[in-house]
Amino acid sequence: QLVESGGGLVQAGASLRLTCAASGRAFSSYTMGWFRQAPGKERELVAGISRNGGDTLYSDSVKGRFTISRDNAKNTVYLQMNSLKPEDTAVYYCAAAQSVLVYTTAAPYDYWGQGTQVPVSS
Repeated sequence: QLVESGGGLVQAGASLRLTCAASGRAFSSYTMGWFRQAPGKERELVAGISRNGGDTLYSDSVKGRFTISRDNAKNTVYLQMNSLKPEDTAVYYCAAAQSVLVYTTAAPYDYWGQGTQVPVSS
């Protein structure tokens, strides 16, 4: 089970940190991803991180502003979001894939959280 927290209404330029807490004892065997879905748009990968945290990838739209990290001892993955823009407005989802690779599409991810809303006002 994945549970996201940390979303909320912010103004452009602000920062937020999203947290995804995972239950279970095999967290370190999962590649983790943060996805987002804006109204009327498809779900897209924002950032992904490998099982040991050594590899990360980001969408071009967030590169340099967002940082994904994980703490396997705490079964938690984070998304630090800085310099937020109105176009970052979306529901953000945490996802887990039992894989070595960090996938950029949603299909390989086996488990999903319920999502947390991040509205960014201009």
